[in-house]
Amino acid sequence: MPTLYYGDNLQVMREQLKDESVDLIYLDPPFNSKRDYNLLFKSPKGEAADASITAFEDTWHWGPQAEREFKELLHQSNTDVADLMNALLGFLGRNDMMAYLTMMANRLLELHRVLKPTGSLYLHCDPTASHYLKIVLDGVFGKANFQNEIIWKRSSAHSDSGQGARHFGRVSDTLLFYNKSDKKSTWNPQYRDYDEYYMERDYRRADADGRRYRLDNIQGPGGEKKGNPFYEVMGVSRHWRYSKKRMSELIEVGRIIQTRPGAVPQYKRYLDEGKGTPIQNIWDDISVINNRADEYLGYPTQKPLALLERIIEASSGKGDVVLDPFCGCGTAVHAAQKLKRKWIGIDITHLAIALIEKRMRDAFGEKLKFDVIGTPGDLAAALDLSLRDRYQFQWWATSLVNAQPYQGKKKGKDGGVDGIKYFHDADTEGARKIIVSVKSGHLKADDVRSLNHVRDREGAEFGLLICLYPPTKSMIADAASVGFYTGGNGKDYPRLQILDIEGLLSGKQRAEHPDQVPDLNFKKAKKETGKKGQEKLDL
Repeated sequence: MPTLYYGDNLQVMREQLKDESVDLIYLDPPFNSKRDYNLLFKSPKGEAADASITAFEDTWHWGPQAEREFKELLHQSNTDVADLMNALLGFLGRNDMMAYLTMMANRLLELHRVLKPTGSLYLHCDPTASHYLKIVLDGVFGKANFQNEIIWKRSSAHSDSGQGARHFGRVSDTLLFYNKSDKKSTWNPQYRDYDEYYMERDYRRADADGRRYRLDNIQGPGGEKKGNPFYEVMGVSRHWRYSKKRMSELIEVGRIIQTRPGAVPQYKRYLDEGKGTPIQNIWDDISVINNRADEYLGYPTQKPLALLERIIEASSGKGDVVLDPFCGCGTAVHAAQKLKRKWIGIDITHLAIALIEKRMRDAFGEKLKFDVIGTPGDLAAALDLSLRDRYQFQWWATSLVNAQPYQGKKKGKDGGVDGIKYFHDADTEGARKIIVSVKSGHLKADDVRSLNHVRDREGAEFGLLICLYPPTKSMIADAASVGFYTGGNGKDYPRLQILDIEGLLSGKQRAEHPDQVPDLNFKKAKKETGKKGQEKLDL
């Protein structure tokens, strides 16, 4: 069963994934870029500009956690890695980069453990730390198992110089490709379409039916020394690539031709029989996703589906297991599902997990079944999450009503709003707003009245109060006193609704309002019907 895990990938791998259980790993970890990356939510037409929330902070600092993980590195069984990390510590010192590399080294060791001997790993990075990461990968996988440094040209040009930068434009990322061992790994060569210049230059001849071809040399390289037979063909004696019998067969079907009497015969190679140009280690044919692309979901660092499809097709087969331990918005698991692989995704934020769940169901339909492990499934688990991380709890709770989280960790900026949701009504133009407030502790007497005040201030039709503990009778009465919204369908909906976690998880409660379609609140992944859009996927 495909599986999505919420949690720290180090802990998830150690507790959940067996030795040598994965065929292919793709990881696009943080780059230590010293930046915050924002998830962009679309706003309906007529509303304010698209909203954003910090999806993750790509900044690392040396502290107690880094010290603990570094100590683990010194006491694990791979002594090459222990020596290497000690050497890096001596060179870099206890600083931000060393904290980042320590985090990565521990996880790469776990990834090496779960990878099959015939498996491969692709690590996606940029120049911020790629040189250090390659050294760490050499220590974990062994330098003999390095296969390629792939350069992905993700954009055409940057106007950095016009903004004061004193360097060449940075338009590429790096993919570091390693095998687990010297055992024969899965390898399926990939091809790209021939370019027009090449076809016009090399395939300039055509049959009467328009079928284009070029002529290839059929002389045997190395002559007699290489064991090539010597005989006469069409009046020309040479050492040839083919035996007399095979040559006669090719002549009979018209594949050996002579352009003029006395000319050396050549092989007729048709354009439509070629697979294309073999893919090399510089990939300049897949562009970065922009905000106008069909597959754009608003997630920072989202990679094109075509990029992951190429990797997965090259280094795995149908039914193989693909793991992405930093799965973000889920491009790798989407590509794996599309190409009929099994998959495992791990992410440490509920923002990502909720986005991936929606993406996979939008793309593949409700028939697609996959497990989601680590997100609360009952009240006790929800309480535990609220105590460990109230922001993750808020993001998870807002996802239960298909709302966008609001403002995130900007302290004091939310104004009583933890989430926003939009809906359409049949007899009105434009979108209407719903605000969401999440309470992880016991409700206070004035929480309901405060939410109604915020609802009025924000010009929202509805207010949703999501709470861990059921409200009192007086709170229910306060909510009811706010009255109803009459929809275009003639149905009345309570303007203020109190929803407890247990009721939402069991399905006994749900947000009530017109237009339950969630697409107003999140960008929708394109539905997958087949690789060429002509056949249904086998789920």
